[in-house]
Amino acid sequence: MENENLRGLFQLLTRRFGLLNKNCCNADGIEISLVQSHILYEINRQNKASIQQIAETLGTDITTFSRQIQSLIKLNLVTKTPDAEDRRISILSLTDEGVKINQTIDQQMNDYLNEIFKTMNEFEKESVVRSLALLNDRMLKSSVCCTTPWG
Repeated sequence: MENENLRGLFQLLTRRFGLLNKNCCNADGIEISLVQSHILYEINRQNKASIQQIAETLGTDITTFSRQIQSLIKLNLVTKTPDAEDRRISILSLTDEGVKINQTIDQQMNDYLNEIFKTMNEFEKESVVRSLALLNDRMLKSSVCCTTPWG
């Protein structure tokens, strides 16, 4: 496959997933950005992780990440508490409202993906999932993982 066609395929996939949109979701009347959606997902997934751990998982610098956390705290979706053993470390948790918003986003994404996959037969679904898993694995093993191609 030619590089330009491959780039075009990824560009199109990015647009169709809405990754260029300012906001990815509207949950209970709250507009959630794509970055905020990823943060809520990781806080829920990692359960009692530090600010540094979540920022590292998302490949985000701590300054930008801290601003996003402050906005989520103002929306009453996230709490930040000092670690019991090392008070210099802040632990992130979802509030009850944050859990609810995260579940709503999960449901929206699952509905979207189910809508896409229902047009595929079982072999096609399995092929897509296997291919995505392989791509993610190879990206992780790449020397440029978790950065943009330009640095």
